[in-house]
Amino acid sequence: MGGDYYDFVDLLDGRLGIFIGDVSGKGVPAELVMATTRAILRAAAEQIISPGEVLKRANDLLYPDILPMMFVTCLYAVLDPDNGRLLYANAGHDLPMHRSVDGTDELWATGMPLGLVPGSTYEEKEIRLLPGECVLFYNDGLVEAHNSEHELFGLPRLSELVAAHPGGADLIDFLLGKLGEFTGAEWEREDDLTLT
Repeated sequence: MGGDYYDFVDLLDGRLGIFIGDVSGKGVPAELVMATTRAILRAAAEQIISPGEVLKRANDLLYPDILPMMFVTCLYAVLDPDNGRLLYANAGHDLPMHRSVDGTDELWATGMPLGLVPGSTYEEKEIRLLPGECVLFYNDGLVEAHNSEHELFGLPRLSELVAAHPGGADLIDFLLGKLGEFTGAEWEREDDLTLT
């Protein structure tokens, strides 16, 4: 268990639900909040089609019981593998990186982190992925990693690396290798690292 979370949910209509999230804070409290969030998100995804409505339901259920000064960033996307349609909503999480033939761009959608403001709504966006395109979901542990000179790995570097790679299953191994080169062998991780 940890404060970071990613999950894939096979939905009844053949689509795939994709979650990625991060709880503020560390240790057991963050682990407990994430376990609760995971259960709420999975239950909501089985009943609701809209990613924005899933996040709204999760927020409304978490808000009364979440510890003060804690919140959960979360992105929920639903992929239709038959036509490449990707519907997504974001609760304050790092923006996914979309690589297409035109380069890379971030998938924007607005929304407050879960557990902060009751009654929050979540903007829903849609793209259609073409053959050969990919989307990288990640947490802040990647872009906020720093080297011995205190330089951040950063979004521009991530965008360049994703654009330079042909995509596919080895993209994550490629990025982790580049992160290792950047940080060096002595790097002490300060945050969880999640990529999918």
